[in-house]
Amino acid sequence: MPARFVNDFTVRVATVNGSGSQSSNLVLTNAIARLGIPVAPKNVFPSNIEGLPTWFDVRISALGYQCRARDFDVLVALNAATWAQDVTGVKPGGAVVHEESFPCKGDTLREDLVYYAVPFAALAKEHFADKGDLRKYLMNMIYVGALAQLLEIPMSTIEESLRAQFRSKAAAVELNMAAIRVGLEYAQEHFEKHDPWRVVPMSGKTDGLIFMEGNRAAALGCVMGGCTVAAWYPITPSSSLCEYFIQYCERYRVNRESGERNVAIVQAEDELAAAGIVFGAGWGGARAMTSTSGPGISLMAEYAGYGYFAEVPGVIFDVQRAGPSTGLPTRTMQGDVAFAYTLSHGDTKHIVLLPATVREAYEFAMEAFNLADRFQTPVFVLSDLDLGMNSWQTPALPYPDKPFDRGKVLAADDLASMKSWGRYRDVDKDGIPYRTLPGTKHPGAGFFTRGTGHDEEARYSEMPEVWQRNLDRLTRKHDTARTAVPAPVVEERKGPKIAILAYGTTHHAVVEARDFLKDAGIELNYMRVRALPLSPEVATFVQRHDRVYVVEQNRDGQLYGILRTELPTHLIGRLESIRHYNGVPIDAHAIIDPLLEEERAPAVVAE
Repeated sequence: MPARFVNDFTVRVATVNGSGSQSSNLVLTNAIARLGIPVAPKNVFPSNIEGLPTWFDVRISALGYQCRARDFDVLVALNAATWAQDVTGVKPGGAVVHEESFPCKGDTLREDLVYYAVPFAALAKEHFADKGDLRKYLMNMIYVGALAQLLEIPMSTIEESLRAQFRSKAAAVELNMAAIRVGLEYAQEHFEKHDPWRVVPMSGKTDGLIFMEGNRAAALGCVMGGCTVAAWYPITPSSSLCEYFIQYCERYRVNRESGERNVAIVQAEDELAAAGIVFGAGWGGARAMTSTSGPGISLMAEYAGYGYFAEVPGVIFDVQRAGPSTGLPTRTMQGDVAFAYTLSHGDTKHIVLLPATVREAYEFAMEAFNLADRFQTPVFVLSDLDLGMNSWQTPALPYPDKPFDRGKVLAADDLASMKSWGRYRDVDKDGIPYRTLPGTKHPGAGFFTRGTGHDEEARYSEMPEVWQRNLDRLTRKHDTARTAVPAPVVEERKGPKIAILAYGTTHHAVVEARDFLKDAGIELNYMRVRALPLSPEVATFVQRHDRVYVVEQNRDGQLYGILRTELPTHLIGRLESIRHYNGVPIDAHAIIDPLLEEERAPAVVAE
């Protein structure tokens, strides 16, 4: 059997929101991973509670590609409303497992597909007549059994995955296993396999990997990073970050002897109030955070500017979704980059971290608190729905190996040895002043914070030269941060004169696109930007190439715009923008197709 049919295809499950399909989808995903095969699950779901279409893709890739595949090979169709549309999207030669009652004639029936009709509803009614509303959930487990038979997934592996999925609900295991066996036995008795798709166990590809969502990893990073205050208002797709943080704090922020909680978590009345709590806690010396998405960022603009100018630390997680307005809450995008970078009402530039992986979601969460303290400023961590809410195969997260960086905090002993100090003086010429924390036992430890005009001593001032001097110092602080934030990751060799520059979850599509393009005779170097402000390395990387394709998931090319603003003028013409912005995670061909078109276009010769 050709290798391309083994461990290299995508399964799409089409069902309706609220039908309980997520558990069955994860059982399938985990079972394949337990065979040592890399998988990349992607959930595309509606923002309503129940009833609208939802799709779950399981990409099976022996090469370990983690981005979404544009097309799919095997369809499990359980939604009558999208049946015709779903069949249209299957790649030629694909397989369709569908509810038997769905019409298979006329425009729906494609002659280039293999069909397997299963009476899911009838089987559930026959075998689970006494289970009432549970039958709709068990229908999904029936599909797992049928698909396991067709793809040749061992039933022992399915059962292991099921027990892991319901490890806290032992009573549910046997019932769901019974449903899986119903599907398996039906497929054994009624189907002769006519499609080529199957899975074969592999060795070494998934050793040591676990499944984790980016939001969970970020929440754990907050715990490890010393966060003791969280204020939030629920908003998709960021809510689970604070929910996971609460769960971890119940385990790790409680004194085992006294039962006292060593954390303050507040569900505020809105995102504006949440930001106020974060900066109030930061003023008091705590490490504090909030999580939100684009609409919440809008409400936080005033406090972001206050934190920047008064120089108060705080961490804001923005799990980006599609906008503008309230947008598409359950679709992914990288649309807040430019907004978060300059969030306020004037000359403001923030530190922005851009994780691409689960591990970076964890590590950047910890580092965000260090940077916020060191630079006495708001720090934004820009994830997105794809990273935040989807499960990713990732190595186990390492325990932190360095102490917290609290920055330039003056203790009582420090003050005793000083003649005087000024809250906003630039003593070290790096733009970062010194501060004291409330409660420091020294008469010189008064903690002044002003969001209005102030001089180096924190005295109120509206003098033009004082205002400009302060803004110039804040610019120096921003420039100091260029070499303190996570450095870009560069994959480069001598020879190629074209390159890709990307950030965040776009990275996973770039990995696959580069492999494809190399096979097509186009080799590209690659830089992944991991933070703003831009590292000095970015300009030198662009300088070494004739063309640099800036790939991102937003309509307007926001990082492309920042690069054009901040790079030297003679480098701007080397930049080309590639954008993906339809709300679903970017796939490799969203990069391959426009890049090939550009590289193979005939040169225009001026007369």
